[in-house]
Amino acid sequence: MKDPIVNFLSKYIELTREEIDILSNQNFIQSYKKGTILLSEGQIAKECYFILQGCVSSYYLVNGDIKITDFFTEQQPITPVSYTTKKPSEYFLECLEDCIISIGTPESSAELLRKLPRLAALGSNIMEDQLANQRMKYDEFIKLTPEERYQNLQKTSPDLLNRVPQYLIASYLGIKPESLSRIRKRLYN
Repeated sequence: MKDPIVNFLSKYIELTREEIDILSNQNFIQSYKKGTILLSEGQIAKECYFILQGCVSSYYLVNGDIKITDFFTEQQPITPVSYTTKKPSEYFLECLEDCIISIGTPESSAELLRKLPRLAALGSNIMEDQLANQRMKYDEFIKLTPEERYQNLQKTSPDLLNRVPQYLIASYLGIKPESLSRIRKRLYN
């Protein structure tokens, strides 16, 4: 099986054997236990992430309640807003499972781009994809009913429904856990 990072980048560009070897030899991989906070509200992010294994959530704490904004799983990058803006984060990133994550820093990214200058052009393509995906999620959240949001999640990310506690799924959908239970019951009958 291909290296997950190579597999991800291959969606954007055809890599040479030499580039694949360089990418495969990068060793910025960390293991994190379930419950590890990768980024806290108020922190300035010094790292960006690429999920090799596991699930990470992003959330805000609003009056003590968790408000989930996204889930990240295998082969998904996470570039915290704070990493780019160098301003304190307004949200948290937490490992919902034991995770294996490739870590990027400004220094490691600069070194990789020095070795593989062709990757520099990919940055904007990847960011454009991430922005488009975020916009589509936002639009769907605004336009769809909670039941339609749940059905969309079933269709686009069915594995999340088995990996993530239902109260977090409910938060992500913008509803209470009881409402999610009613929706699930209605759909399964």
